[in-house]
Amino acid sequence: MTPSSFPVVRLTPKAEARAIRHGFPWVYANELVTDRRTRNLTAGSVAILEDAERRPMALVAMNPASKIICRVLDTDTEAQIDTAWFAARLTRALAHRDRLYDEPFYRLVHAEADGLPGVVIDRFGDLAVVQPNAAWADVRLPALIDALQSVTGVRTVVVNGTGRARGLEGLPDLTEVAAGSAPDGPIPVPMNGATYMADVMGGQKTGLFYDQRPNHAFAASLSRGARVLDVFSHVGGFSLAALASGAASALAVDGSAPALALAEDGARAGGVSDRFAVRQGDAFDTLAALAEEGQQFDVVICDPPAFAPSKQALDAGLRAYERIARLAAPLVADGGYLGLCSCSHAADLTKFRNASARGIGKAGRRGQIVYTGQAGPDHPLLPHLAESGYLKAVFFRL
Repeated sequence: MTPSSFPVVRLTPKAEARAIRHGFPWVYANELVTDRRTRNLTAGSVAILEDAERRPMALVAMNPASKIICRVLDTDTEAQIDTAWFAARLTRALAHRDRLYDEPFYRLVHAEADGLPGVVIDRFGDLAVVQPNAAWADVRLPALIDALQSVTGVRTVVVNGTGRARGLEGLPDLTEVAAGSAPDGPIPVPMNGATYMADVMGGQKTGLFYDQRPNHAFAASLSRGARVLDVFSHVGGFSLAALASGAASALAVDGSAPALALAEDGARAGGVSDRFAVRQGDAFDTLAALAEEGQQFDVVICDPPAFAPSKQALDAGLRAYERIARLAAPLVADGGYLGLCSCSHAADLTKFRNASARGIGKAGRRGQIVYTGQAGPDHPLLPHLAESGYLKAVFFRL
């Protein structure tokens, strides 16, 4: 398709064109003139976005079925969204990660912040997992995968098209090996001196959460000789890092038996099994049970799933974060540390920190904040898009 044959869509007079010109990457459905022609555009098609005065602004990916009806792809309205275009974006993303890490285990593409709206790519050595969370990426998946292999040299590409984001785009679930062959089992991932086992075919998201890497490292720095409790541990994120740094013991709590089995595999791979234990169960119930048992820990970390995935869920989510803090605080020995995390973009840092402090106070404890963290630098923030700064980690000394 030549640039001149792209359809044209136009902002309403009340839409904030300046925000788009300054880098905001989305146009909401109520900001676009949506006549019948616009509504009939195929999800994933590319169009030229004009302002209300008919001045071209950007090439955008369309999805009339989504509240985010346009995602900005390129401010050059004559760009071709082809393999070479993907390769240029991926080359830029790779250069940043190569500067950060000695080994090829990281988030390679963090969606809008890396210029590929709705696309997440995590790299595990010579395998990459692609999450195409926007319709345009589904349509152009072959070109993306060709460019990904060419730029990085990965042999295997797994497409993990599942989750809430695809549902909001009106997209079906999709899981497949798009290039190469499926791995024989979980992939060992070195991080912070520990070994994690990533189930890229059946685990949560892409199989591992790279975003917590710097917060794992901070918790590990507190953990030499310490008793550590890692709640909502998934595959042992905080506990395995703590053990690698010399923790005396670590207990991982999670509701998922498969995740805990992977954590145990990671402990064996790292040679720390003798200091590692797991406990499967509901996190709230387990925290209460540990308190009844009189258990105490020097470092307690709670890293729950998103309790506030949307503005509508914010109040209930903040109450859940407060409850977690209230239940966890009594388990922290005097002078010990409580790390609390949120991956809810709807709960900003101030709201989350205040909810956590309320919970600590209701448990009869007092604390000082000693560390505030966010996602690692392989998860860059787009300054115009608050949603890209979703992760918060706050550590208190009680």
